[in-house]
Amino acid sequence: MSTGLDLYNRAAQEAAATVISAYSTSFALACRLLGPRVRPHVRNVYALVRIADEIVDGPAAEAGLAPETLRRVLDELEAETLTAVTRGFSSNLVVHAFCRTARETGIGADLVRPFFASMRTDLEVTAHDAGSHDAYVYGSAEVVGLMCLQVFVNAGATTAATPAPELVDGARRLGAAFQDVNFLRDLSHDADALGRDYLGLREGGDSRIAVLNRIDADLAAAAAVVPQLPADCRRAVTAAHDLFGSLARRLRAEDPRTGVRVRVPDPVKATLAARAMLGFAPKGART
Repeated sequence: MSTGLDLYNRAAQEAAATVISAYSTSFALACRLLGPRVRPHVRNVYALVRIADEIVDGPAAEAGLAPETLRRVLDELEAETLTAVTRGFSSNLVVHAFCRTARETGIGADLVRPFFASMRTDLEVTAHDAGSHDAYVYGSAEVVGLMCLQVFVNAGATTAATPAPELVDGARRLGAAFQDVNFLRDLSHDADALGRDYLGLREGGDSRIAVLNRIDADLAAAAAVVPQLPADCRRAVTAAHDLFGSLARRLRAEDPRTGVRVRVPDPVKATLAARAMLGFAPKGART
């Protein structure tokens, strides 16, 4: 039986896995397609991301926190995360899980700080133009893709290596596509419940079709580099890519005036996962 730090590390890893399974069945499914070398690390990354999201997206406010307190709580989480990455320990189990992953795979402050900067933006900015959209997406989604890429390349390695430039570009563009799909899916909720407009569609910015075309281009660019990923990561990335590709196609076909949140039916999700498990390339990839 594990004791001491080994037990604490295991508890932290299990806490991160619990957060992910509670919040996203689709993500939990994709994680199961990852090899054991990388699976717990990716869960650790996304658990921290989810906790930060919950600070700015409603639950903390529902608990009675004033806007200035929300900012302070987010700042404290960022500070604790950066400190834990340096010292190797946190009393917050999710942060501890993340810091172990960061230290092993080379995730540094250059990726952590932009993420928290974007989360902070959600407390300060309600309407985005093209420039602020791109900055927000970089911090909220592209750097998360880059964190996962660090895991894919470096988990289990003695020394963390720098990923190839084409993999960096693919990770960023896949993260951007995921974020823009979610922006389109949640357009009404973001506007009505949170008072936010990430895409500028209501202010004469990009058209909905232009956003969908950008998503398709980003998904195609990401698909092209999936074969360069380590073998134990490709199936999960393919499944996630194809899930968001299916969402993008459904968004293109849907009348946005209905206000219904587009989703992929569970049988289709299962088919996409099975296709990825069998080793097929991402949909739309050139072969």
